Amino acid sequence: MSIPLAERLRPRNLDEFIGQTHLVGKGAVLRKMIDSGRIPSIIFWGPPGVGKTTLANIIANTLQAPFYKLSAINSGVKDVRDVIEKAKNNRFFESAAPILFIDEIHRFSKSQQDSLLHAVETGTITLIGATTENPSFEVIRPLLSRCQVYLLKAMEVKDLEELMKRALTEDDILSGKEIEVKETGALFRFSGGDARKLLNILELVIAAGDTGGKIVITDKSVTERLQENPAAYDKGGEMHYDIISAFIKSIRGSDPDAAIYWLARMVAGGEDPKFIARRLVISAAEDIGLANPNALLLANACFDALQKIGWPEGRIVLAETTIYLATSPKSNSAYLAIDSALSKVEQTGNLPVPLHLRNAPTSLMKELEYGKEYKYSHDYENNFVRQEYLPPELKSSRFWQAQPNPSEAKMKEWMKKLWGEKG
Repeated sequence: MSIPLAERLRPRNLDEFIGQTHLVGKGAVLRKMIDSGRIPSIIFWGPPGVGKTTLANIIANTLQAPFYKLSAINSGVKDVRDVIEKAKNNRFFESAAPILFIDEIHRFSKSQQDSLLHAVETGTITLIGATTENPSFEVIRPLLSRCQVYLLKAMEVKDLEELMKRALTEDDILSGKEIEVKETGALFRFSGGDARKLLNILELVIAAGDTGGKIVITDKSVTERLQENPAAYDKGGEMHYDIISAFIKSIRGSDPDAAIYWLARMVAGGEDPKFIARRLVISAAEDIGLANPNALLLANACFDALQKIGWPEGRIVLAETTIYLATSPKSNSAYLAIDSALSKVEQTGNLPVPLHLRNAPTSLMKELEYGKEYKYSHDYENNFVRQEYLPPELKSSRFWQAQPNPSEAKMKEWMKKLWGEKG
């Protein structure tokens, strides 16, 4: 049985590595660390097929450090402790610390992650974790604080083109065949920025068209071949991202039937319910927002309920929340407001806080008139008094704009009563 193309083309050093130039390009932060021979514990966060495992292998090879690999799917606390013990025995003088690579570290339980803490803290091992999920949610805070988190991005078209060219010209098997790639649209679309998936599709299509003569690859041949070999729902692959996108857009578009259908697709495919619940929380804030503030409360309650009752009953909680969000009035005014404010911060920098808004916990600060002119709102009618809360340079700037729904209409009316035209 021949080795798969993706494995045959796995890069052995940074010069062979394609993509992630923001991390490993000339002069980039991670490359500098690797070249220096010293790296901290790291968590690589990004979609599948972007080089997380490959980078871990390259780091170990470059540093000439002992390399241990565990998969969070089938490893327990005992496996972690065994590796740590081996690492202690393999550490010599000033040599680089042994590297422990944990694939899908987000699947490690709290106790499993706890078992890593001391070894990471004391430098017994250098941890490299790989995850497709946001480590802020999935990695315990003490461990996360001891690691640098680097975001890896889906491969761009130019990266996919370079990878395909390398496969066709440098691979020992493919370079000996006559292959013409007439169209790349379907190849790149189905790969979804995943290098491994691109190479798997390429290998599949070439094998199907290999009758001894010239092999021509077109969008039609790629599509037909993949339709003949439908893949199951891939929680880490393109379908995962496409379906969650359709799910959120159906909620945003106020179509409860479509939203429930896409939810069912994810449930049937074995998607992580916490992943779905997190996206519902985001949707409640981003797409429903102030038009129905209760949506965020329900979405957050959904997340909590899932943790308490588990599966399969959790599907009912997800369905209830999905329908509620899809049928709620929509507003993205909060989303637009924070982006507008962030843009202004980027333009104007760190403007000083006006003196009347500053706290004055010391006598020196009081002498400097910190807080002197501040008016305490609750001392006035309607618990409101007009005063400026922005830096002088931004006086009367507006970031939040009410949108035409009943909830925000009331907010706008109240602001206008308090502030007049400014409101």
